[in-house]
Amino acid sequence: MKKELALEGKIEKIKRALMELGDLRPGSLSVQTRKWGGEYGQLSYTHRGKGHTEYVPEENRKQVKQQIANYKKFRKLTQEWVGLGIELCKLKTKRGVEK
Repeated sequence: MKKELALEGKIEKIKRALMELGDLRPGSLSVQTRKWGGEYGQLSYTHRGKGHTEYVPEENRKQVKQQIANYKKFRKLTQEWVGLGIELCKLKTKRGVEK
């Protein structure tokens, strides 16, 4: 029972962290060089099985980097949540508790 409460506490902490994330988007941002000089930002990502590429103006790169970082944090937190959920379900099943 003590372990279950600890796991539930960790899950609640993850839920709170997810609520604070802000804007997010998948992908990676790279800087491409033009043959004739100059650079531009390029965002590449896959969504619903389809690849996408977007031009990112220099003034938006910092914002896009933060959105990508938020998405990575989202993925990490949800994976952790699933792992804790599996562990919690196993403990409850062992005790014969349904919730």
